[in-house]
Order: sequence, then structure tokens, then C-alpha cells
Amino acid sequence: MAYIITEPCIDVKDGACTAACPVDCIYEGGRMFYIHPDECINCGLCLSICPVDAIVWDGEMKPQHMPFEAVNRDFFGDAVTGWHSPGGWDMTRKTDLDHPLVAGRPPRPGDQPA
Repeated sequence: MAYIITEPCIDVKDGACTAACPVDCIYEGGRMFYIHPDECINCGLCLSICPVDAIVWDGEMKPQHMPFEAVNRDFFGDAVTGWHSPGGWDMTRKTDLDHPLVAGRPPRPGDQPA
């Protein structure tokens, strides 16, 4: 894995990262975006543009970010979307589904889920 989207993206979903990604490895879930671990080329463009600092490099993860490595990976598996290795985002790859850790989080005070 290279870059990981973490908790600050939940219910924000700004989307600037998706426009910056040259390989379309960022996919939209119901409450946040997810980076496909095998499609990411480790360029860092998403990291530099995220307005809420939700994206971290796996080599610099803090303890609170650790669960999101599995969140990003498992989002593509059978337990959530079943997409596996779609080969790049397109309009057919949008869902209201989220990883259970994300889906189970309460909305932030004052925020409405996206």
C-alpha cells in the first residue's frame, strides 16, 4: 500500500484527490473515498491536494491511522463492494457502501452524511 485515506474524509468527500490522481485509483464510497492499494503508483498528488489532510503515506502512519490501511484495502473485497481490482475509477464505480468501520461512525456534530 502507498497512500491511505483516513478519518478526516468521512462525511467530507471534497473530491480534489480524485481529480489529481493520474491513475484513477481513488474510488467513492457512501461517506468517504478509498484508495485502491494495488492501483496506487505512490505519486503523492492526492496527498498534496487534500484540503482536510485525510491522506497519509503508509510509511508515516500514526497509530490512529493504522485501522484505515485495512479499511482502504477491504473496501474492494467481497465483504463490501466485491470490486477487487477494477483497474481504475470510472462512473460505474460509485457506491453508497462503506467499510463497516466507516459506516458505523456517527456523523460529526453539525455534519450531515454526504
